[in-house]
This record gives sequence, C-alpha cells and structure tokens, in this order.
Amino acid sequence: MSKSVINFATNNGARSARRLADMPGRVVEGDPQHETTVHFNDGLLAGTWTSTPGKWRAFTNRDEFCYIISGHCQLISSEGEVQDFRTGDAFLIPNGFRGYWNVIETTSKHFVIREYD
Repeated sequence: MSKSVINFATNNGARSARRLADMPGRVVEGDPQHETTVHFNDGLLAGTWTSTPGKWRAFTNRDEFCYIISGHCQLISSEGEVQDFRTGDAFLIPNGFRGYWNVIETTSKHFVIREYD
C-alpha cells in the first residue's frame, strides 16, 4: 500500500479547538485559545497550530519541531533563559525541556511531535 505526500495547504486534516485554561494548572498568564489541525498521526504527529496570547507550562514527554508561520512567541526555560521566535524561525524543543510557552502576539506554527509514554 502506497502512502501519499501530505500537503498542509490542501489537506483538511482533523481540526480541534480548546481553551487552555480548561486544563487545570497549565496557564500562568492570560487566556490562550488554541486551534490545531492534525494532518498526520501515525506514530508521529504533524500539523498546524495557532494560539492567542498567554503564558503556560510547556508540555513534556515529547520532542517537538516547530516552524513559525506568523506571530511572536517565546520559550522560557525553568532556569529563566528566554528565546524569542518570530515568523520564519524554526526550532526543536527536546524531550525533557521544562519551562513555559509565552505567546506575545497570536502565533501560528507547523509542528512535528514524537511523544513518549
């Protein structure tokens, strides 16, 4: 069985939306709203994500590659190191990172995630 290339621009994917404050203990500042479209989910998760401004504890137990499509965000390590990311930036958050996402202006990204149990 042959698999096809998935074009994020033309693939409808599986869409979802959530208010991050509905996850107890996650949000530190603001009321970030997330919209996600998952284009691939077969041992690896790939898609597009948008968040409104806010700050929350980063998810753990995963490696995540991100490419910022638009906006401005920061990743802040638990040691206080701040890294700014804007349109066109790409980065990897390795499994074991502890810290925060801080979305300064509404941000959209493409992502690829490998989750660990």
